[in-house]
Amino acid sequence: MPSNLTITVDDEALRRARIRALEQGTSVNALLREYLEAYAGTRAEHEQALDRLLTLSHTSRAGRGSATWTRDELHQRDR
Repeated sequence: MPSNLTITVDDEALRRARIRALEQGTSVNALLREYLEAYAGTRAEHEQALDRLLTLSHTSRAGRGSATWTRDELHQRDR
């Protein structure tokens, strides 16, 4: 069941946000809801992404072969 949230925002900031939201075919309410849903899910999504990355790194057959680089070579910039 959805909950209501009350926030305090500067009048001018809210006015600009409403205009921008209208230009994008949405509402400030929808934007905030989407942001909060994404924000709330961020930790679990990051943990899942990290797990997938670690699994991929452990199972990958790719490598750099016998190539080695020094720190200076890695940070060298063409001038």
